[in-house]
Amino acid sequence: MCSFARHMSGEGYETWILEVRGAGLSTRVSDLKDVEDSAHELSRQIESTAKAAAKESKATDVTDSAPDVSVAGEASAWDESKIVARLTATFMRLSERLSGFLSEGQSVFMSAKLFDRIAMLLEDSRLYERFLEIRSKLLSLIESRQNSGLGNQIRELTQRLVNLLDDGQRSVSPQLIDLQERLTSTIEDFQKQLDLIVKYDWDFDNYVEEDVPAAIEYVRAQCKPKDGKLLAIGHSMGGILLYAMLSRCAFEGREPCLAAVATLASSLDYTTSDSALKLLIPLADPAQALSVPVVPLGALLAAAYPLSSRPPYVLSWLNDLISATDMMHPEQLEKLVLNNFCTIPAKLLIQLTTAFRAGGLRDRSGKFYYKDHLSRTSVPVLALAGDRDLICPPAAVEDTAKLFPENLVTYKVLGEPDGPHYAHYDLVGGRLAVEQVYPCITEFLSHHDSA
Repeated sequence: MCSFARHMSGEGYETWILEVRGAGLSTRVSDLKDVEDSAHELSRQIESTAKAAAKESKATDVTDSAPDVSVAGEASAWDESKIVARLTATFMRLSERLSGFLSEGQSVFMSAKLFDRIAMLLEDSRLYERFLEIRSKLLSLIESRQNSGLGNQIRELTQRLVNLLDDGQRSVSPQLIDLQERLTSTIEDFQKQLDLIVKYDWDFDNYVEEDVPAAIEYVRAQCKPKDGKLLAIGHSMGGILLYAMLSRCAFEGREPCLAAVATLASSLDYTTSDSALKLLIPLADPAQALSVPVVPLGALLAAAYPLSSRPPYVLSWLNDLISATDMMHPEQLEKLVLNNFCTIPAKLLIQLTTAFRAGGLRDRSGKFYYKDHLSRTSVPVLALAGDRDLICPPAAVEDTAKLFPENLVTYKVLGEPDGPHYAHYDLVGGRLAVEQVYPCITEFLSHHDSA
């Protein structure tokens, strides 16, 4: 896309590149509230530990052997306090911070996963029955989320749960030896998974409702076009975002502030095509996606690249997804694979896979179908497809293009029967893109540029 941006700049267009969150040069800014909460939590831990240690000290008679008992008592109090704090923080995160990520039922699924791990540590049937009672109450609180006294209730139940496990550790059951250590390890592993979910906490609608509008307003403020409108170009998901924005604006009766839109290898509905992206559908099952909260696509492709570009070429088919034969210089292809792809949040993946179901791409509620409102837009659209694009085949591009008013849409497939051929990334980075693709776009945009 940078090559095309430089080309457009050379043609006299003031050109900007939008990198959505999580990609390219974007960075995550630390949340001040998280830092404050962490400090308050540490303060509570220290206070709780001090009180517990003081009580232990008063209850213990000082004798020659007393120092060992006192030290053991203080260590036990500190460990218990730390476990209570960790469990409480985990449950609070499930009930509050993850409420935006987890839909109804999924919050219960994640909570149940943690409880299942804890239950595996309990072999004593008497303890297990008491554990189930506390588990039921905690799940109910986590699911409600709106209770004003939620924090205190969860903290109280967490203390009861830890007390129960502490009773088990003091029992004669050999299965519960080192329970505290195993419980701590279980909580830490689970917290790592929750941290990933919180860090990659966005979906497609966040791009449509926040990132793209913010970028458009910023560019308009900087460029000050006479008619207040911009020309927009999107490749792959970039084009999907532009389609989604046009749909939203048409549905809400808003002006999209775009004079014309050009998309490359983009569609809102892949059901009519044999897209290779269908391979990602199994990961989008909510339960599976929450077990794997992010898909490190960039790391996976970087690791697989040597197997696709060197003998015995076990994964050579991966190259065909990116570029057709002889359409990209080997060095450029390698650079693209190693640097272009990022980590995909499960939320984003779950939403994007609705494009492979009847009706096409939907919003996060599942009730708004983006393709349903394209016929009401007044923005001219150029939709380009690559003849050998296995990710977004021409059939998928055409399926979306034909939804626009006939007098506003131009649909074209790049590539010839005897070559050259265009795969997904050849449209923007192929060796013939400057000669065959870019002129199509500049001619279209120039025709609709009145600024």
